[in-house]
Amino acid sequence: MKKDISHSEDIKLMVDEFYGKVQRNLLIGPIFIGVIKDRWPEHLEKMYKFWGSILLAENSYNGRPFPPHAQMPLQQEHFEAWLGLFLQTVDEHFEGPIADEAKMRAQNMASMFFHKIEYIRQHPNQRTI
Repeated sequence: MKKDISHSEDIKLMVDEFYGKVQRNLLIGPIFIGVIKDRWPEHLEKMYKFWGSILLAENSYNGRPFPPHAQMPLQQEHFEAWLGLFLQTVDEHFEGPIADEAKMRAQNMASMFFHKIEYIRQHPNQRTI
């Protein structure tokens, strides 16, 4: 039986496993690798704080997650791949209410980011970020 996400070590496992899949993915891997370059340790640390704040109320994340994505060449298929890898990672390692919360938050984030990016593309003269 799998356990729920309950400690910072669980967040670290989830983030490390997920971004390992992302880097190997033929569709989104090159995008992430191209943007992050050699700053993977910093990016992973930021993601530990982000997900720890969301799921474990650690209040360690300080930032705005959308702006770095706003100008990236992302389409619906990229968000679907990202979400599929995230859901797969959580399901492989965890089950329970916090794992369900992680999946719901990821689904909401993917949808919101995609729609905001599409809006920006359709309204390039409006400030939305």
